[in-house]
Amino acid sequence: MKNNTINKKEIEKFSKIAEEWWNPDGKFKPLHKFNPIRISYIKDNIIKTFGLKKKNRPLEKIKILDVGCGGGLLSEPMKRLGAEVVGIDASDKNITIAKLHAKKSSLDIKYICASPETLNDKSKFDVILNMEIVEHVDDINFFLKSCSNLLKKNGLMFVATLNKTLKSYFFAILGAEYILRWLPIGTHEWEKFVKPEDLINILKKNNLKLDRLDGMKFNPLKNEWSISYDKSVNYIGKFIKN
Repeated sequence: MKNNTINKKEIEKFSKIAEEWWNPDGKFKPLHKFNPIRISYIKDNIIKTFGLKKKNRPLEKIKILDVGCGGGLLSEPMKRLGAEVVGIDASDKNITIAKLHAKKSSLDIKYICASPETLNDKSKFDVILNMEIVEHVDDINFFLKSCSNLLKKNGLMFVATLNKTLKSYFFAILGAEYILRWLPIGTHEWEKFVKPEDLINILKKNNLKLDRLDGMKFNPLKNEWSISYDKSVNYIGKFIKN
């Protein structure tokens, strides 16, 4: 049986461009554009599910694990919203960048170079974020099982990824990588994209029930992302542990 989900080729790919994480006009520009909609979706759903008060730091007392945290683009906003945040990434270089940026921003975030199955944190989390990561791991079944083991009962898991459709091939690979050059060529492999029904089935086996599933769409005229009914390219799911 496999005992790790790290895909060395994927880690090397992201390690090479690690210095770019916090440059809004650099190689991670699409993620910077993507971030506001991800943050509001996660925040609003956590508040609603746990019945939290809408205040300045609404996520206080919520323990979040940001899996595949990269340079900390999601970990930092979650911390600013009051959460206790642990960010893990299999790339040592990404973790170094994340630690440096958090220190510079005076944010107390625990960053660890690890994958879910190698994380030694014995305490469980209220929320696990799997944002744009499942399409880069080696064994999605084992990866999500390892994540589920780290989640508290009634905890939330958010998974955002790319649907495996012809449209996603044209938009996410040909469009974003080859034509618009939004992303470095080779960022994505269509074979690793995940159909929503497959994701739902894997998580169901690991005691995670789908609560809601939404599409995410880019509007080129407004130059921004929004939540959409269209799940044919990007989608995000919110799952609750039984």
